Amino acid sequence: MPGKAAQAMAARRLAETLSRNLVEDIYRCSFKKQTGVSLKYMMDFGAYPTSRNLLVSAQFLHKELPVRLAHRVTELENLPHGLSSKAPVLTVRDWYVDSFKDLRNFKEIQSMQDEYRFTELITRIKHRHNNVMPTMAMGIQELKEDLGKKVGLNELPEIHQFLDRFYMSRIGIRMLIGQHVALHQDNPPPGYIGLICTKVSPVEVAQNAIDDARSACMRTYGSAPEVHVYGDPTFSFAYVPTHLHQMLFELVKNSLRAVQERFMDADHECPPIRVVVADGIEDITIKISDEGGGIPRSGLPKIWTYLYSTAKSPLADDGRQLQDTPSIMAGYGYGLPISRLYARYFGGDLQVISMEGYGTDAYLHLNRLGNVQEPLP
Repeated sequence: MPGKAAQAMAARRLAETLSRNLVEDIYRCSFKKQTGVSLKYMMDFGAYPTSRNLLVSAQFLHKELPVRLAHRVTELENLPHGLSSKAPVLTVRDWYVDSFKDLRNFKEIQSMQDEYRFTELITRIKHRHNNVMPTMAMGIQELKEDLGKKVGLNELPEIHQFLDRFYMSRIGIRMLIGQHVALHQDNPPPGYIGLICTKVSPVEVAQNAIDDARSACMRTYGSAPEVHVYGDPTFSFAYVPTHLHQMLFELVKNSLRAVQERFMDADHECPPIRVVVADGIEDITIKISDEGGGIPRSGLPKIWTYLYSTAKSPLADDGRQLQDTPSIMAGYGYGLPISRLYARYFGGDLQVISMEGYGTDAYLHLNRLGNVQEPLP
């Protein structure tokens, strides 16, 4: 949390554009504790989406979401190196303030009619925040240009820590809203509780992610290395398939690019990438191994920094390219750090181990029990 003096200064800045009551309300809520929920809790609760349960869920979100948004607004106002005053960051802050205001202006939820209207509101809020990541990326890019070559972003740990907290919080907010909205589906797909699938086959999700990543590689390079998957295709566990797909797509895409670029002019076939799914008691671990030449040890910390990418940033060309499309073979340096946040959100982790001159192994650990509470920055 920012210090008292910094908060007072931020409050003054906010007060220049917002009513005093609203600013005070934001700061009051930012001092409240956030309440975390686990994947298991979401599943147990959502298994029977009765009117009563939907009402309780809406009442929880009505109290919880303003607290989470207020934490982020106060932080967005207190960023170092002048980041808070960058136009894209102010845009993001205003989205968060507008959503906070909408939620606080919504009266107490007492009937199913209230609940229905509230669900419409949070759907609109989720939509409002769709472009938070590319917009923040533009703000960070502006900061990077201001600081010039003299300071790499990896020398600004406080910016990275902020982005980790900010994006982790965003994953949580979107998960809670998405889960509540999805519980209203009349005919949910078999095995689904909201966004959570009780029978996710990691081998099947890996195969889909591989197909998407190889298509992107084909579009960029005209060919793509082979990818072999090892694991029991009948094994399944409870998880959010969209999260798993996003992480695996990112990891496979990185391996494809490394192998493709290393063997582009070779007169023999590229070595295949191997994806191994291991089913443990505590964790499911998915290992992605490539022979793409690896990363020097000194460069390993950089892969977790935002806006570090060995490929040209699509930001330089056109901000509109920054949607979450699988077509970009190398994005704006958000893939790995964001994938690690997705893994950690449900109690897992992501590690990358490299052998320079040979290749890279990425280990994606997923908590099998689903009993870890959300990490709340």
